[in-house]
Amino acid sequence: MAKKTKEAAFSTRAIHVGGEPDPTTGAIMPPIYQTSTYVQSSPGEHKGYEYTRTHNPTRTRLEECLASLEGADHCLVASSGLAASTLIMHALPAKSKILCGDDVYGGTYRLFTKVFQDIHQIEFADTTDLKSLGAKILKFKPALVWLETPTNPMLKISDIAAVVKLAKKVKALVVVDNTFMSPYFQNPIALGADIVVHSMTKYINGHSDVVGGALMINKGAFYERLRFLQNAAGPCLAPFDSWLVLRGVKTLAVRMEATAKNAQKVAEYLEKHPKVKSVIYPGLKSHPQHAIAKKQASGFGGMITFFIDGGIKESRAFLENVKLFALAESLGGVESLVEHPAIMTHASIPANIRKQLGIHDNLIRLSVGIEHIDDLLNDLEVAFKKV
Repeated sequence: MAKKTKEAAFSTRAIHVGGEPDPTTGAIMPPIYQTSTYVQSSPGEHKGYEYTRTHNPTRTRLEECLASLEGADHCLVASSGLAASTLIMHALPAKSKILCGDDVYGGTYRLFTKVFQDIHQIEFADTTDLKSLGAKILKFKPALVWLETPTNPMLKISDIAAVVKLAKKVKALVVVDNTFMSPYFQNPIALGADIVVHSMTKYINGHSDVVGGALMINKGAFYERLRFLQNAAGPCLAPFDSWLVLRGVKTLAVRMEATAKNAQKVAEYLEKHPKVKSVIYPGLKSHPQHAIAKKQASGFGGMITFFIDGGIKESRAFLENVKLFALAESLGGVESLVEHPAIMTHASIPANIRKQLGIHDNLIRLSVGIEHIDDLLNDLEVAFKKV
């Protein structure tokens, strides 16, 4: 069981929970247990570790830290965010009914519709429309409700506590993908969610050098089921990757503050730009769920979506001329990134579904980093002049 430490502030726990000095040598940075197996004193008698697919001391430290930051009893880290999501899907009984938000990461959509479509019964719904969602839940009676908030890439905000209340009417589990907010800005478990999933590749690690996923949960029996499945199927996080994330998460608080500060200024700049049709950012009063974002999160994050005035030609011109904003998939690193969802991260979603969701050819997604704001704004302005 992970340590559930709440006495210290978030930034302090990010550094010290799981980061205690090595008890053997006193090393201020815990060592990487780069080992596959462990010597036993007698068959079945060991010091808590048998094989690194099952457990590893470096991975244990990371899980303790993340559980503390999310306010959960348990944490399980996996080889990717999709691996973590896959474990949840396998943990459910066959033919379970799953109600998923209609605007989710393209990889999640692909996983649900191309991998698990014959194992579970999966339907999609707008989780921001509580009246429609409530009726759908009562009619469909899902075993699990899956939502992202903010969504990827349209940045729609769902009222987590309200969705949980609706889901509990049919005793459904609620999973919240909290990748965009990180535990620093949003804590779904405190709002009633049963499971929180993260792509640690993004903000938790924060340095674009590790792929990993995490699940946070309070339900002990379901956690043990997930742990069994991870050991049986094998999607564990390597010791070195665990150590890198443990190092990266130490600065999560300061990184999230910096990226949100920059993102607010970038969003305000874009909202006034003559070559921008519209901007979607939870920190803008123009965002339709701005009030909900303020209520359930302590910040608005570093993700911005905007529609350039034009189509694919104008989008390409802009994307080919940014320099600091690197044209690349993923998000949440210290460096700023830009991408075209219709062609890149959400290409696996059918064109007609993308159109329904509003993912058009003039849609551009920004992951705002922690560079100096003047340099970021200048980079955008230079690119706009090429459009």
